Amino acid sequence: MERIDKLDRKILEIISQNARIPFKDVAEVCGVSRAAIHQRVQKMIEMKVIVGSGYHINPKVLGFNTCTYIGVKLERGSMYKDVVPELEKIPEIVECHFTTGPYTMLIKLYAKDNEHFMELLNGRIQEIPGVVSTETLISLRQSFKREIPIVTAK
Repeated sequence: MERIDKLDRKILEIISQNARIPFKDVAEVCGVSRAAIHQRVQKMIEMKVIVGSGYHINPKVLGFNTCTYIGVKLERGSMYKDVVPELEKIPEIVECHFTTGPYTMLIKLYAKDNEHFMELLNGRIQEIPGVVSTETLISLRQSFKREIPIVTAK
């Protein structure tokens, strides 16, 4: 895998703060041509340094007022590969992680309200073969969300 250099890191720092910033503005800050920025960004996409782009949607505006993190214990850890496709069928689940510690998996889910959450938890998640137990943590407020820091070499 190719390595990213100081210019790549500077580009990442800028676009991670504002993904919609025009390449000409990034080029101006970095002191290179717009074509160079375009080529660098394309290279980082191909290298999978940049793995997505798009808009962030506020779930509450769409009526999803309950954000929960659910620790899931499976009968056997190896059942993860069978459980994940079932969880993927639930569109309200936005993240799923295979973890160490007290849970086999940790999932993040948005529900419209507590009743909707209970339907998803009891009627869908806990009914998946291999799910032994769940523990729920409700997020009262997201204080901040950010990308990994881009450390530039000095």
